[in-house]
Amino acid sequence: MGSKSVYSVLDLTAQAVRSTNFQLSEGKYEHQILRFSDPVLQQELLLKRADALAFDGKLSEAFETYQKASEFYRLRPVQLENLLQCLSGTESDHHEAERPARSGHDTFACGICFGFLYEPVTLLCGHCFCKKCLERERLGCKVCKDHSKETEPHKYRVNVVLSNLLVKWFPSQVSAVRLRREGNGLYAERRLEDALGKYNQAVLIAPKDHVLYANRSQINSSLKKFEDALSDADMACKLKPLWAKGHTRRAQVLSTLGKQEEALTEYLLSITLDHENEPARIEAQKLLSDLLVPVRECVRKKILDCTTLASSRTRVLSPNFGLHGPIMLQRSYKDFKIYINSSVSQSGGSRASSGIEDSCNRKACCKRRSVPDGPACITDQGRLRKRSHGTEDDGKAASGAGACKRYKLGGEQSKVGHAGHVTAELIDPADLECSLCMRLFYEPVTTPCGHTFCLKCLERCLDHNPSCPLCKEDLSEYLAQRRYCRTFLTEDIISKYLPAELVDRQKVDEEELAELSNLNKNVPIFVCTMAFPTVPCPLHIFEPCYRLMIRRCTETGTRQFGMCLSDPAKGFADYGCMLEIRNVEFFADGCSIVDTIGRRRFRVTQHSQRDGYNTADIEYLEDIQVTGDSERELQVLHDVVYDQALVWVNSLQAEQRQRIERHFGSMPQKDSETQASPNGPSWCWWLLAVLPLEGRAQLSLLALTSLKDRLTGIRRVLALMSRSRSP
Repeated sequence: MGSKSVYSVLDLTAQAVRSTNFQLSEGKYEHQILRFSDPVLQQELLLKRADALAFDGKLSEAFETYQKASEFYRLRPVQLENLLQCLSGTESDHHEAERPARSGHDTFACGICFGFLYEPVTLLCGHCFCKKCLERERLGCKVCKDHSKETEPHKYRVNVVLSNLLVKWFPSQVSAVRLRREGNGLYAERRLEDALGKYNQAVLIAPKDHVLYANRSQINSSLKKFEDALSDADMACKLKPLWAKGHTRRAQVLSTLGKQEEALTEYLLSITLDHENEPARIEAQKLLSDLLVPVRECVRKKILDCTTLASSRTRVLSPNFGLHGPIMLQRSYKDFKIYINSSVSQSGGSRASSGIEDSCNRKACCKRRSVPDGPACITDQGRLRKRSHGTEDDGKAASGAGACKRYKLGGEQSKVGHAGHVTAELIDPADLECSLCMRLFYEPVTTPCGHTFCLKCLERCLDHNPSCPLCKEDLSEYLAQRRYCRTFLTEDIISKYLPAELVDRQKVDEEELAELSNLNKNVPIFVCTMAFPTVPCPLHIFEPCYRLMIRRCTETGTRQFGMCLSDPAKGFADYGCMLEIRNVEFFADGCSIVDTIGRRRFRVTQHSQRDGYNTADIEYLEDIQVTGDSERELQVLHDVVYDQALVWVNSLQAEQRQRIERHFGSMPQKDSETQASPNGPSWCWWLLAVLPLEGRAQLSLLALTSLKDRLTGIRRVLALMSRSRSP
């Protein structure tokens, strides 16, 4: 068979795999294998068939087929990528979407390193991370995956409120982190014993910090104290069963000790917990490649028995996994148990280990010699170790009872948190008060400069000046984005430790909101121009008091405020029109264009002020309904005035008419029922808006509750306009 037909067969079977028709693809590969004698093509077909079997869940048959393929040539790690995906549960984006959120660890844990939150920085999205972690990773937000809010490292500012709170509540943990940082610096300088001493001190201060054990495990590995390194890695996994980095660290030590099967299991768990763990993925592929190498010296082939092997995704996605991490891990080890029938064979050098760091997996760390706050890894190059092999009947295989025993924990140990419990005497509501309103934070927002305020307090300050109320740092860019996300950790702390105070604070806010929602009492009044029912009224808002007013109208949900003319004696006129906000377009400087339309007329019963803008108690106006002969007379008058208005509009110059229509729209059609609306026909208000009348004249017509009187007044104005145009 020619090469062209060979590749057509491969394409056809590959399409079957992509369409998830695994049984069809298995049969096609099996049929085609017998037709070729070229070992390269036979190996490729065997690999394709093995991939199809793995995707179909037939792992035992898949491993046998992979091993047959390895008899031709040693399988490269990259050729086992599909197998690794099946074992770790990363074979599709759908599975990635199914993964449970891992951000809900300890309240005071960093979402990147999962260790104690030291020098917390709040991103614009509201999530907090260690300052060092952000400077090192620069991945945007690891929780909400929003990379649009990335900031340059030099702009990361520590959250002042949270930092002071954590230092007060957890002094031991803070001291331990400082020792850890010192140890990392010593490790980078190759002063391994001194670095180990710092970590020993830190562990004594914070014995439940899993990051300390994971990093000390790396130091012990570098000092060739592999049993101590394994013990530390075990403890890290005990304290944080769902932490991918802990399993990666344990896998590295096991691999160095020659326990390749256990190491592979740990790598699989690590990849399942963190699908972006590229170093673990690379090492797992290398281990699979080593384990699939056949042994030819008069012994049975080395075959991975997968009768009990299942994807680790099943355990991780289980709701019980998060609640009973150690128990489920023990079951996972049993499910991932690998039995190998072979003689003792030599394995390659030890696996490269990742360097000490406060974050999770750093790519290609084995190539680095030193990094800030994260020393380069040290590999035991040239070290050859014999691989341990068991039999099918050996209950103490590499990943069997010995490994599982390390994960048998008591109930108390499995529930410990690295930061401990905050005692009642340490909790002071004053530590969580807004420096502007002097009340408990409500909807706390942290600025890029690290200061925290209530959302509404901050907005009011930025209405007047685009700078931080405390440090005066320029916040123009922050203001331009207008995305004030609440600080989640601060909210969590308040709800957890100050629930009664939070309820009282919420009640105050709800009362204020209810008061602002009343459209009869203390209604906000915009003192500017005339507005009419049904007529559009675009506004340019730039004064701080009116910025606040518009924002409150939007927040309350009423989206309405009154419009009145200015009055020298009273401040604003006694009659006006309610406007409804249809849209608000904000600009970078905080100004906005507000698209409104007139709704109901009102009469002011009491003038007042609130927070710099005018308010009023009002009563709404409606036209008096007429019947009988009065109604018929009204209809005749209505038709006559409408015709007169139409003649006047048509007499306008084309350019003038276009300007009017761009601003107010076209003249409305004549209503079929004259008294259908309590405000009267909409064309009357449109006409009053475009007629060249003074505000006081328009106001007198707006205040009328008699449609007949309003039509009569409009008729007189039209007559005057016609006479003024006569030669």
